[in-house]
Amino acid sequence: MAYEELARLVTEAKRMVFFGGAGVSTESGIPDFRSTDGLYNQKYDRPPEEILSHTFFMRRPEEFYRFYRDKMLPLDARPNAAHLKLAQWEAEGKLIGVVTQNIDGLHQAAGSKKVFELHGSIHRNYCMKCRRFYPPEYIRDAPGTVPRCECGGLIKPDVVLYEEGLDNDVVTGAVRAIAQADLMIVAGTSLTVYPAAGLLQYFRGSHLVLINRDATPMDRNCDLVIRDKVGQVLSALP
Repeated sequence: MAYEELARLVTEAKRMVFFGGAGVSTESGIPDFRSTDGLYNQKYDRPPEEILSHTFFMRRPEEFYRFYRDKMLPLDARPNAAHLKLAQWEAEGKLIGVVTQNIDGLHQAAGSKKVFELHGSIHRNYCMKCRRFYPPEYIRDAPGTVPRCECGGLIKPDVVLYEEGLDNDVVTGAVRAIAQADLMIVAGTSLTVYPAAGLLQYFRGSHLVLINRDATPMDRNCDLVIRDKVGQVLSALP
């Protein structure tokens, strides 16, 4: 029944926007963060929130990159049914934007063009000294424990670490898309990470849909809540 209702909303929508989190990529084999078997509940010498902070990156780049290469570089992952459906909707002119908290680049790999990456991307890496960019394969395969530029500078992934702010242009684009949408689908996110989760307040459209395995603080504000895998739900839609 819920699938049928969502199919009706999608069919009637003129300007859809999609807001997604780590749960969108779990069907591609990438673990999420906060579920019982997620990244943040695994055992490390230090908590991931500390390792993935700007301070830790600057003070202990060797330890940062040991964790980053092990857990944050899923270069073999491929788009799943959710990514492919969103790319299809964009090509059909129904979807005006994907706002994502993910850094894996799978939306673009599936063919999506209007993607607002709130937390950056593993596919962009730059030298902090000369600003030269490097692909993720360089980070993965660089000799030594810390990837260095030819100029000797430290290379940093273009991802938003703890203690860092979001990119203003990305946020502005995301807010504009959300404000223009008549249907917003929120999926695969706990909606507990701010300021990203706060962007939902800019939605003024007719219907808000949530697809997530666990309950979120926004459940009571949604027109429809579905507790299934994101790819499974979206692949069943027109």
